[in-house]
Amino acid sequence: MAGRMWVVGVVFLACVANGLGQNPLAGDPKAAKAGEYEFRINCALCHGLGARGGGRGPDLTRAQKKHAHADSDMFQIISNGIPGTAMPANGTNGQGVGMTDEEIWQIITYIRSQEVTASTKTTGDAVHGKTLFYGDGNCSMCHMVEGKGGRMGPDLTGVGGSRTREAMIESIRNPSRRLAWGLTEATKEFPQEYESVIAVTADGKQLKGVILNEDSFSVQIMDSGEHIHLLQKDKLKSFKKSRESAMPKYDPDVLSDKEVEDIVAFLAGVGAK
Repeated sequence: MAGRMWVVGVVFLACVANGLGQNPLAGDPKAAKAGEYEFRINCALCHGLGARGGGRGPDLTRAQKKHAHADSDMFQIISNGIPGTAMPANGTNGQGVGMTDEEIWQIITYIRSQEVTASTKTTGDAVHGKTLFYGDGNCSMCHMVEGKGGRMGPDLTGVGGSRTREAMIESIRNPSRRLAWGLTEATKEFPQEYESVIAVTADGKQLKGVILNEDSFSVQIMDSGEHIHLLQKDKLKSFKKSRESAMPKYDPDVLSDKEVEDIVAFLAGVGAK
């Protein structure tokens, strides 16, 4: 009888995992507590403590998520990953941490317990925010939204759908606190950070910009004019990296709180599409 019950339980979980049911642990406080422990070990590196976003991965406390709506969708994403992104497959057959079905459901239960709706709300004027983004705020000199803007910094088209209002404001006010992640490559577990760099070539030419790619022997830099340079490290006079963001701090004397709220409202509206 015990063997039959075990088989039935496995079949049930498999059916749910295939989108044929709901989380069998939904609303269970003990499962949420266990899920918090699993999340801290396996997920917080990318998604941050409390699932509020950590730079590599989006904020998961938002009720509206980019890739998942139902619990069964979330199960598939955690188990199988998202191709073309830094999200690995974490199920027992994946290349990630190899979590069991029960552990994945516990994490989903925990994430649901952390969801809030207030973090997605903004009181800003999105129309004015768009004007600032492409105008006096100078944001579009380095950042692109929906194919329009610069490439010096990360594309912000989807940031409003993956980051909280507070996180976006922090990135504007103190961009060096959490450096953004850049290009994703299939050969790397995580994307390269947007680190700043100053390199001096053999003929004395100084290059300032951000690192797009780097290995032990070479570095790929994009300068402020969006020119890309591939440099051999052993041929450089000097090479200095910095975790100080190339993006300046937008203090209140540069952008008022109201203007920042307007820009955030613009990004939130684009990200929600």
